[in-house]
Amino acid sequence: MSEAASARSRLTADRAAGIAPLEPMLRAWLPAQRWFAGKGRAISRLTTVSAADLLPPGSTPGLLHVLLDVDGDCYQLLLGIRPSLPPALAPALIGHAEDGPYAGRAVYEALGDPRLAAMLLERLRSPGVLGPLRFDRDPATPVPAGLTPRPLSGEQTNSSLIYGDSFILKVFRRVGPGVNPDLELPRALAAAGCARVPAPVAWYEAEPPGGDTLTLGVLQPYLRGSDDGWQLALRRLGSGEDFTAEAHALGRATAEVHSALAAALPTVALGPEQTARLAAGMTARLAATAREVPALRPYEVGLRGAFDALAASRGTGVAAQRIHGDLHLGQTLRTLDGSWSLIDFEGEPARPLADRRRPEPAVRDIAGILRSFDYAARSHRPFAPAWADDCRAAFCEGYARTTGRDPREDPVLLRAYETDKAVYEARYESRHRPDWLHVPMAAIRRLSEPARPAHRVPPTPPALSPHPHPHPHPKPPRRPLA
Repeated sequence: MSEAASARSRLTADRAAGIAPLEPMLRAWLPAQRWFAGKGRAISRLTTVSAADLLPPGSTPGLLHVLLDVDGDCYQLLLGIRPSLPPALAPALIGHAEDGPYAGRAVYEALGDPRLAAMLLERLRSPGVLGPLRFDRDPATPVPAGLTPRPLSGEQTNSSLIYGDSFILKVFRRVGPGVNPDLELPRALAAAGCARVPAPVAWYEAEPPGGDTLTLGVLQPYLRGSDDGWQLALRRLGSGEDFTAEAHALGRATAEVHSALAAALPTVALGPEQTARLAAGMTARLAATAREVPALRPYEVGLRGAFDALAASRGTGVAAQRIHGDLHLGQTLRTLDGSWSLIDFEGEPARPLADRRRPEPAVRDIAGILRSFDYAARSHRPFAPAWADDCRAAFCEGYARTTGRDPREDPVLLRAYETDKAVYEARYESRHRPDWLHVPMAAIRRLSEPARPAHRVPPTPPALSPHPHPHPHPKPPRRPLA
């Protein structure tokens, strides 16, 4: 270990010792956070991985960066320290320290404090190392000083700050070893000259003693005035307007991103054995979901046929590459000039980071968007099947316009991925939003049949419960909130 690394390790150990008295309040506070993955069970183990002061010790307010191991998951916290909290920050209170270096002081969630949020941006503007943390940035994009921060509300898996309507900082809450795809893929796309994805401007990472690098946060341009793809689709659907031109353009944009990723990063061909394992994984997820969701059980045999067909049909292998990994209309933006951008390349947060970084068939992203059109159509009263069919066809045609190959030309692969996505949706809705379960179940019934029947308008389902976003794991939009 170098002398500098050894010094950082000693500093981290000293700061971690100061966190120990805060552990009881953190145990009580963490399970109430929307981004905490361990809801519903008591915390059995909580240890400090690293801790670093982002402001000189003794500053008021203080800003403390902490990585905690909570029952095997690593979480990033930014803690503010003050003698007392002003009324505006009262909702951010975590607790009052009774012992240790912060005894008698209020400890609170720092991202809600404009002064501390501004200091975090200043750190990002000045690359360098601070304890276990490393701050870096793209020198080609200037970041002005003094931008006013405001937190973005309504998130679940991460936290975001908007700075002066110019930049947005995503702070990852549950972090894992390795580069997060939400930093890796946009950087690769920017280097390849693909303008469909906002390029990272600055980022920060951690190098815990004896551990791998962890991506902690990414600063990107804030696409002010852009339309969230999901909200735009709903508005057009509600007013009876056509959406096929936008769907076609989105298909082209998605194909451009896939083509750029395939050119910039390694691709592989999945042989028959690998494809069989892929199908086996889908089958296992189906079986697990059927045990949990009784409504799925009558369709299990029919759904399994889609995966059996995939396993049996791959004689020459399937092309796999880096993809978005969690693509739906809510992960797209139509910018002021009418073009489409894709955002939030983190992938499904519930999957291990190593899995999210593996090459996969691009049709997984395509299936996600096709399912998203169905979600939109079924959120409308009455159900608009022709709207969904037209948008799905236009998207595939737009995709083919760029790549030269229509995704529908491989119906076995597309059906398998659509089925896998619908099964995932059924499990999510059953757990979190039972009023939405009829949406994936309609697709489950269709996909379980050996041949697609003519479209029929089903009875109007019960009204959906209000919810900020229709898709599992909603992500922060890159536009001002309404």
